[in-house]
Amino acid sequence: MIDALYSARILSLAANMPRAGRLNLPHGTGEQVAKLCGSKAVIDVRIDGNNRISDYAQDVRACALGQAAAAIVGEVALGATLDEVREARDDMLLMLKHGGDGPEGRFEGLRALKLVADYPARHASTLVAIEALVKAHEDALMTRLDSCVLGWSPADEIPGETPPLTARTRRVGTA
Repeated sequence: MIDALYSARILSLAANMPRAGRLNLPHGTGEQVAKLCGSKAVIDVRIDGNNRISDYAQDVRACALGQAAAAIVGEVALGATLDEVREARDDMLLMLKHGGDGPEGRFEGLRALKLVADYPARHASTLVAIEALVKAHEDALMTRLDSCVLGWSPADEIPGETPPLTARTRRVGTA
């Protein structure tokens, strides 16, 4: 059964990680660590005016299952809304823990990991990428909300300048 879990498709996905690395000046960053095995995903996103992911990068240190899930997420994240990402995460949890069918639509490729349901110790590492993406997207939306209060916008970012989030933090404490 373990051979089926690490199929050629899963190993191929794990070996071909799209959008690997980090973004310069992301709007939001999310990090998720699987406590049992130490698998970790750090995801950076930029969002457009419609709050859809417009740029994406990921730094994933995980087992083959976690890397395969991250590869699938990385292939389809551009254009996603926070609702789509949350729904995919929730559908993954249902698939792994309660026999659900798995995500539909944009994130349907995550169904390739359905066999992981039989290995509870592998659930957390399989979820690190989608959990980190939810956090990154939420962080980007909070940054945008903060920017409305403080009067800057992502369009104000100038390459090589201090990122607005850092500048915002500095301004808040001053008179």
